[in-house]
Amino acid sequence: MMESPEQESPQEESMATTCDHLDTIATVTPQTLGCAECLQNGSWWVHLRLCRTCGHVGCCDDSPFRHATAHFHASGHPIIEGYDPPEGWGWCFVDEVEVDFEGATTEQRGPIPRFIDDYGRLIPSAIRGLKPPV
Repeated sequence: MMESPEQESPQEESMATTCDHLDTIATVTPQTLGCAECLQNGSWWVHLRLCRTCGHVGCCDDSPFRHATAHFHASGHPIIEGYDPPEGWGWCFVDEVEVDFEGATTEQRGPIPRFIDDYGRLIPSAIRGLKPPV
């Protein structure tokens, strides 16, 4: 049976439309110049996410190890910022909604290693010798 346009599916009804965790957003200093865990274990990342509770820098879910999401599960810190490249948006893991920082994004501390070119392709020379091999 097809739903009428006015009816929402049960999944849509359960999805939050607002974030109840905006009070956890802090002005933070990024703890590292790249994904903390990837730098430690010799891996690479696609994009970086910044925890807006504590300043942890982790890699995005398109990266092999998804350290930003792992940090949320370990810490319970709900909101990340699209940090590198600077994206101007955030995400609340708990409410599963985008967060608009309205221009109040975090400044980068210094040069961040790049493993992806402007077209979203891995830079072979940048990842040579890193894990996981491509």
